[in-house]
Amino acid sequence: MELGFIGLGNMAKAIIAGWLKADAGLATKIRVHSAHKSNYETYAKKWGLTACASNKEVAANSDFIFLAVKPFLLAEVLKEIKPALTENKVLVSMAAGVSLADIAAVVGPSVKLIRIMPNVNAEISMGMTALVANEKVSQAEYQKVEALMASEGEVLAVAEKDFSIFSALAGCAPAYVYYFIDALSRAGVKHGLKKSEATKIAAQTVLGSAQKVLSAILSPMDMVDQVCSPGGTTVAGLLAMEEAGFMTAVVKGIDAAVAKDQGK
Repeated sequence: MELGFIGLGNMAKAIIAGWLKADAGLATKIRVHSAHKSNYETYAKKWGLTACASNKEVAANSDFIFLAVKPFLLAEVLKEIKPALTENKVLVSMAAGVSLADIAAVVGPSVKLIRIMPNVNAEISMGMTALVANEKVSQAEYQKVEALMASEGEVLAVAEKDFSIFSALAGCAPAYVYYFIDALSRAGVKHGLKKSEATKIAAQTVLGSAQKVLSAILSPMDMVDQVCSPGGTTVAGLLAMEEAGFMTAVVKGIDAAVAKDQGK
């Protein structure tokens, strides 16, 4: 199984790092190319990957071609590699807001297409990835991509109509969580902690809380109630956050991300 990456930004690097963490021997199977020679050649040399001189070279020598370019560049890249897309090749797109139908309109209806939406936590094997495929992709081919992404976190088959909300929750939300952790740590600094101490406390608390949600049979709100003792400090803080618009702000942020993904 030969793997190719066209585009080598942060998301592509996170995915490759996750794969190599799971199986270092996979490096010899990965080809890369991007618009910046110094970027892809240096990265390939560092990790033992194969640097290709062009997008066409990646496509011609890969069974699964991962498209990791910006959405506005995708059509141009697809036109460039179209002659290399023989019937045994699978295109795997991670371009936000670009549907399978949009891609098929450029490369033709017979090309095998899988759309994925990963997140940056794939780098530490804690990712969350959505997958959907067109009818040309065999079950075996789909399962190979599914297994690759599962090697660095959780995977979920998602209807394409739900990719925008998945992207907002899984793709964008790491930034929101980082922001929340930083806000907690700054509050700690306000009350006398060192920033490094406050950040460690906040990050570990978020990590443990997330793990508890995933392992519990209770809903998150039921778990909130468990922590909020009558007349206690937690409920006082929670009510102050809600008065400042905490939940509304979160929902509005997700709404904005969905609208942007849908081009609204």
